[in-house]
Amino acid sequence: MLYPISTKTRTVQGLNGIWKFKLEDDLAPNDVRTPLETNRHMSVPGSFNDQGVTRDIRMHIGYVWYEREFVVPDFLLDQRVVLRLDAATHEADVYVNGEFVVHHKGGFVPFEAEIQDVIHSGRNRVSVKLSNRLDYTSLPVGNYSETKTEDGKIVRKLSENFDFFNYAGLTRYVRIYTTPKSYLEDIAISYDVDLTALTADVKVATNAIGEFDQVKVTILDAADCVVGEGEGETAIIPVKDVKLWQPLKAYLYKARVELCNAGEVIDVYEEEFGIRTVEVKGIQFLINGKPFYFKGAGKHEDTYINGRGINEAYNIADINLLRWMGANSIRTSHYPYSEEMMRLCDREGIVVIDECAAVGMFEGFSVDSASGMDAKATWKILDTKEAHEQAMYELIKRDKNHACVVMWSVMNEPDSAGPGAREYFEHIFAYSRKLDPQNRPFTYVNFQICGVDKDVCTDLVDVICLNRYFGWYWDTANFESAEKHLIEDFDKWHAKFPDKPIMYCEYGADTVAGLHAVDDIPFTEDYQVKYYEINSRVFDLYDFFIGEQVWNFADFETKTGLNRVQGNKKGIFTRAREPKAAARLLRDRWLKIPDFDYKK
Repeated sequence: MLYPISTKTRTVQGLNGIWKFKLEDDLAPNDVRTPLETNRHMSVPGSFNDQGVTRDIRMHIGYVWYEREFVVPDFLLDQRVVLRLDAATHEADVYVNGEFVVHHKGGFVPFEAEIQDVIHSGRNRVSVKLSNRLDYTSLPVGNYSETKTEDGKIVRKLSENFDFFNYAGLTRYVRIYTTPKSYLEDIAISYDVDLTALTADVKVATNAIGEFDQVKVTILDAADCVVGEGEGETAIIPVKDVKLWQPLKAYLYKARVELCNAGEVIDVYEEEFGIRTVEVKGIQFLINGKPFYFKGAGKHEDTYINGRGINEAYNIADINLLRWMGANSIRTSHYPYSEEMMRLCDREGIVVIDECAAVGMFEGFSVDSASGMDAKATWKILDTKEAHEQAMYELIKRDKNHACVVMWSVMNEPDSAGPGAREYFEHIFAYSRKLDPQNRPFTYVNFQICGVDKDVCTDLVDVICLNRYFGWYWDTANFESAEKHLIEDFDKWHAKFPDKPIMYCEYGADTVAGLHAVDDIPFTEDYQVKYYEINSRVFDLYDFFIGEQVWNFADFETKTGLNRVQGNKKGIFTRAREPKAAARLLRDRWLKIPDFDYKK
């Protein structure tokens, strides 16, 4: 699936703005054949929860309706016309002029439908029936139940298996784009690189639909100068004097692909890409043949009012704050981020661990994870294999050409120790590895509950990624004990897997900005600073430790509970992106740590 762009053969029309909005009434279901009757409106893109202000909207579980009109000019009616929704959280049925056009389950990747057969010149109507329900077959995972009252009203309950707010809605862009009837459906780019000679054989594999007799491919450099040409649905094009895509020093080429018939160009598309190599070799993670050290954070797509809705101003600010700190990487915790963010990371040189929405895969998950959980039933209860395969397929198909993506994460904090875990993990890893044309490394992020003595799946990964909270959920306010257990944990993992690199994908302490204390008092800025000092000291003891990504970049919203004061406060920035004391501590550390060859 190609990102919508305008070319000489394609047009793009945005459907963002104010849409009609309605909560589904179980006793009076909406009739999609007639316009939506409602006085409520919502901004698209955006989550509906915080726009609505009132509790009935913010905490709504079940179905909602979005609707708006759009105009189709006459000259588009002889084209292929596609309605594309970049994300609909979490399950959607889409109608145009009352006709069903597409169903999609999964809230963080785009989906689309051809609509040229159901539209007409002039005004048309698009309606979306959306559900934010999650269950044991979905990703993310939630525990959903419902009961019916005597008057027929359905009471719905949802207990999320994860620690972030279940924002929902049309959270990313909605667009209509056109192509010719014969068109380019997908482009996959890979390459073989000689790092010594700085040459590359760029492979451009094209999937085209319809009548055509030729595919032309032109490689353009950043100045739009031609540096290589080829032909065919699978073209291999030599490029000399390659300028490598480097962390924080991005360089992007373009592949211009032209679909031709009888000497006429009938469709054209340009795909940006960077040339770089990624390899795990022993205890090192190599980018362009050099040992790379990850510095950065796990994030959330989470802002005031927008909720999980795309906010490109925040994206720019967040990238600039990462650079200010000396960071070079993020993980898309715990779902695929917007395509706009991925394209921005390509251009800014931000390294990305790209994660699918497989979170909550631990029966009995608790925010207070040190309290102990029994996951013996996880893989008997969950029925997520089909959703997981779809999630990995859609993620890799969408993001395969992004230079910023250096590793795929197939799960966050799953049960990797219980009965059935091994069989599930083996299947998902084997399935996913076949999908990537660039053969990037794969990982999952290990849950502290499933430590080295219990885990049965970590041999499947290329990089051991750990979430660890010694000094917070474990050894709270006892840094001496926390440091001891940190060292013990590293020693055990390395003893079991001496040839694998290890990095932290989460470590942090909840901190309320402005709170201070002389003693080691949790939730103070001073405590968070000391927490990171202890962890950093241990990190520097080990040559096999290749990266540190804090949890979290910024405070974020969670469901209401006594363990959360207006959300998760582990951010090194507030939700408004104001720095806490730990942000300056990490800035001082990371600016001194080079991106390459830190641990030779």
